[in-house]
Amino acid sequence: MNKQQARERIEKLRQEIEHHRYLYHVLDTQEISDAALDSLKHELYQLEQQYPEFITPDSPTQRVGGAPLDKFNKVKHSQPIISLEDVFSQDELKEWEERNQKIIGQPFGLVPQRRDFAFGPMAFHSASAHGEGRPRAQGKTNFNYYTELKLDGLTVVLTYENGILVKGATRGDGLVGEEVTQNLKTIESIPLRLKTQDLPVKPSAKILKKLGGWQASPRLKTQDLEFKIPKIFEVRGEVVMTKKVFEKVNAEQQKKGLPLFANPRNVAAGSIRQLDPQITAARKLECFAFEIITDIGQRTHAAVHQILKELGFKTNPHNQYCRSLEEVVRYLAKWEEKRAKLDYQTDGVVVVVNHLDLERKLGSVGKAERWMVAYKFPAEQATTVVLDIIVQVGRVGTLTPVAVLRPVKVAGSTVSRATLHNQDEIDRLDVRIGDTVIIQKAGDVIPDIVKVLFKLRTGQEKKFQMPKKCPVCASLVIKPAGEVNYYCSNKNCFAVEREKLVHFVSKPAFNIEGLGPKIISKLQNEGLVASPADLFKLTAGNLEPLARFAEKSAQNLVTAINQAKRIELCKFIYALGIRHVGEETAIAIAQHFGSLAKIRSASLEEFESIRDIGPVVAKSLFDYFQNKSNLKLLKELEANGVKVLPPPSFLLKAQVSKVLGKTFVLTGVLSSLTREVAKDKIRQLGGQVSESVSKNTDYVVAGKEPGSKYNKAKSLGVKIISETEFLNFIK
Repeated sequence: MNKQQARERIEKLRQEIEHHRYLYHVLDTQEISDAALDSLKHELYQLEQQYPEFITPDSPTQRVGGAPLDKFNKVKHSQPIISLEDVFSQDELKEWEERNQKIIGQPFGLVPQRRDFAFGPMAFHSASAHGEGRPRAQGKTNFNYYTELKLDGLTVVLTYENGILVKGATRGDGLVGEEVTQNLKTIESIPLRLKTQDLPVKPSAKILKKLGGWQASPRLKTQDLEFKIPKIFEVRGEVVMTKKVFEKVNAEQQKKGLPLFANPRNVAAGSIRQLDPQITAARKLECFAFEIITDIGQRTHAAVHQILKELGFKTNPHNQYCRSLEEVVRYLAKWEEKRAKLDYQTDGVVVVVNHLDLERKLGSVGKAERWMVAYKFPAEQATTVVLDIIVQVGRVGTLTPVAVLRPVKVAGSTVSRATLHNQDEIDRLDVRIGDTVIIQKAGDVIPDIVKVLFKLRTGQEKKFQMPKKCPVCASLVIKPAGEVNYYCSNKNCFAVEREKLVHFVSKPAFNIEGLGPKIISKLQNEGLVASPADLFKLTAGNLEPLARFAEKSAQNLVTAINQAKRIELCKFIYALGIRHVGEETAIAIAQHFGSLAKIRSASLEEFESIRDIGPVVAKSLFDYFQNKSNLKLLKELEANGVKVLPPPSFLLKAQVSKVLGKTFVLTGVLSSLTREVAKDKIRQLGGQVSESVSKNTDYVVAGKEPGSKYNKAKSLGVKIISETEFLNFIK
């Protein structure tokens, strides 16, 4: 932009920021997220740095503010590392507390008792403030909490013998992990020897002085704060990589011409599992201790963290004791805003019932403890500018508009595109080329545009309309009656054929590793592949002359293609890319017919008789298997060695369970199993999986960073369950 345009943009940004500042700080209301407002401020700051002559005193920016190993050995944990239940709102947090109050079963107030003033600053609050001590049968349960920033790293278990680190292990599946002692020893924040040489442990004079004003009893003696460390002592911690180190690691990767890492957590997890400890050491990881597994008489989580600090462990200084749920909510709001300034990534807060006596009474359900939950921060948002709107052509000829954005960082990754779905969505948002928009990334790979900031318009923005001709083959674009999508009328469009091939080799279909969109385009351009059947005729000799293909990579791809020749019937049907036929429909067809031969000879009435298949889908299926070119493709696939296997037994006979007959929608990232495994489990137990939320949906399973399906489920009143609850369903 030129100087005049910059001046106008700066002025509009100042007005917009001031508007939202007034709403937030004066009227206590909010139109856009804190993340989106921060993004606007950042753009203003950058423009003012580029054009310092436009800085004015009233600008918002001027406010004062060991040896390599052959393999890893398996380690069984002394206690299971149980998963956390996720909550996504203050209402869900309140429901969690209310459930716990009911479980306690009786009024459970707490009065001070001398043994409970065991250790740490929180152990010296009065009973009314801290809720420690023995139970009393009057009044309501006064829970108090310990809040910990949920670090995005890798959980490890550290074992000390006579004060010396002897074993370190990963979480694994919660019951069995991998021994990575040598790698963990390279992390400076993990003490190889516990800080105290003398047992029992006594708090330092500095800590005693700090606690002096909190003493509840003048008779409290130093020996009352002693803990005897047993021979075997176990601690849990979280290994993380800081953002600064992550940037350096990626810079080094780029210099070497290697692929960049996606995020710090992936690098931290991968670094811990390196067979060569020198590689781990070079990654400069950190470890925050958060739990003492061994019972040494600790009474509260606040005390646990103070003991860890005294023993020489690094603990998170931002963790905090909260007297009530109201204080927890204030803590959440504070860190939702400040977390971007931390030097490590955090996606939420772990809220823990502080008193261990209450924890024991609450116990666990399924694979989750009742006495702690993980509060997940809302999806991260940012503002950017729509530079252009382009159109992509899908495998059935669907034209999908995509916004080309000025690159911006959202949820830890740089985003330059956002889906606009269809013309109706563009009209609903009234998004135009040149608009400043808020984008959100919430569990989906491609982010969404959620809002247009109309006040930042200059009058130069351009409206978008779907093209009348296909951007790839120039054929006419059509819009069938009753549909929102536009289509290329040319069934042999190059883009359509490419997307068909991409779909054919995708994970839910033939799952051919190493055969991505770029390689498929290259194979098309070279005339090596015109249809899916051609893939199974490829040889290493065909591939080696192509750019970026060496002898080994060519052979690897051919091997992957040959291994994919044996495929289950449901995956084969899905791979064909029949219009209106998704994964679940393909499974229903496989269940009904049991073989490809029966499907090929089925009548329209037989397709219509399949459960949950309507007349439109049935007609699409019937037409596909009546089409001569499609039948020719099936014969060519068979001739080239593709063998279609019958459906697995669990699809033919579902077990009796509470999943039977229920419809599930999955959203977000699941931590304990992949989506494919989760879907198979649901199908095995007689349930169905849908890709969209409707009134007919029974359950939405919300993983990490749930997408728009989560919000739609709430608006429709569909039951939302956590990953932990889902695991309890299918166990």
